[in-house]
Formats: sequence, structure tokens, C-alpha cells
Amino acid sequence: MAAPPAPRPHPVNPLSPKKLLLSKWTAVTPSHKEKHFVVVRVVEPEPPSLRVDQVELQAVHSGRSFVLDWRDLRDGARWRQGWV
Repeated sequence: MAAPPAPRPHPVNPLSPKKLLLSKWTAVTPSHKEKHFVVVRVVEPEPPSLRVDQVELQAVHSGRSFVLDWRDLRDGARWRQGWV
């Protein structure tokens, strides 16, 4: 008997922190009717010589904003690049 197929890992969204500003994202599991988001700000680190770690996302539907580690957007189980 053949073994069942192995579960496929979630895709990884290819990202560059330099190209995140104004990029569009879709939440795989929307909450509070918030599905589509835009990166409205790249949070500059202190001191500026450090790497960018966080971005501010804004929900298109409600305008609510929150700060997120930009690497979390690479998780294909939670985010899709673009408005899907």
C-alpha cells in the first residue's frame, strides 16, 4: 500500500524590505471584515544603521493600522501578496 502524500508546506512570499512600502496584502483568514491591507509605513530602526524590522499595515475596509514584523508577511499560511 502506498503511503499518503506528505502535506505540502505553505508557500513563502518572496520579499525585500526595501520594496515593502505601499505593497498590498490579503489576509488568508480575515477578521473583523478586514481582508485587504496596504503597507503604509516602514518603521525606521533606532539607530538608523540597523536593519528594518517592522512595517505598519492599514486595513482598506476600516482604516485600522497595526505594526507587524515584516518577516511575518512571508508566511503563506497567513498572508498572500497582492489583493486576492
